[in-house]
Amino acid sequence: MIEARHLRVLRAVARTGSLSAAARALGCTQPAVSQQMKVLEQTAGTPLLVRAGRETRLTEAGEALVRHAAGILAGLAAAEEEVAAIAGLRAGRVRLVSFPSASSAIVPAAVAAMRAEYPGARVSLTEAQPPRSAEALREGECDIALAYRYPDAAGPVESDPEWADLVVRPLLTERLVGLIPEDHRLARAAEAGDGVGLAELAGESWIAGCPRCRGHLVEVCERAGFTPRIDFATDDYPAVVGLVGAGLGVAVLPGLAVESVRPRGVRTVGISPRVRREVVALTLPDLARVPAVAAMLDRLSDAARR
Repeated sequence: MIEARHLRVLRAVARTGSLSAAARALGCTQPAVSQQMKVLEQTAGTPLLVRAGRETRLTEAGEALVRHAAGILAGLAAAEEEVAAIAGLRAGRVRLVSFPSASSAIVPAAVAAMRAEYPGARVSLTEAQPPRSAEALREGECDIALAYRYPDAAGPVESDPEWADLVVRPLLTERLVGLIPEDHRLARAAEAGDGVGLAELAGESWIAGCPRCRGHLVEVCERAGFTPRIDFATDDYPAVVGLVGAGLGVAVLPGLAVESVRPRGVRTVGISPRVRREVVALTLPDLARVPAVAAMLDRLSDAARR
């Protein structure tokens, strides 16, 4: 019989590309990983890994087993939590994965409300940007993933093909704002509350964020008639603000990100055309029926509306 712990090890090897890296990710020793993989291959009756020097790759059978592992492990986790809740053993466990600005602006209030209402609930948090956060959900590493998309020409968020296999809970839609140094030539527009056209920033040095945000920035600027010169790229929002405040460039950030930092030495300004970002909470259909997960989704929705 294939055991869940062996599937977790196989999935870690597939994700990291080596036995030693999988051991580090799982917090155990490489010999322990090797032994569990040996047992799994014996159970499966066929090799699952091909070892070539320092690299390890999956056989066709290994790839097939990894594809099924995420759903199996997620289903087991959902079953354990639901049975525990029915039996009254505990209020439940919820593992969150969130991107940084939501971690500071939405998650704290939601977790505080969850603990106040359900003192026995155990909530944990790790961070990842989409699409990695959704991948973590599918791989059974979390119960709820906070993610975002830039809708532009897309349809309703619930029908986004990227999340077709997931339960999507819309949380909020926010505007992106421009950040410019306080002594910038357009600072008066910011003081007057006037918006700034993106085309007016065509000649500026730009500071961009994560890969998804950088890609969207380029698309928006190209629609405005120019390609931005991105001289700095960082996922750290305080670093973005610091670079803008030092006069090293301009940036566009979501409202949540601006709320999460203290923008010293910069001016925020509305930009046109308007750019929006939709923030959602994602979970798997099986997990959505788990009482603790359902309650956490409700608390996230409440926190996002404040």
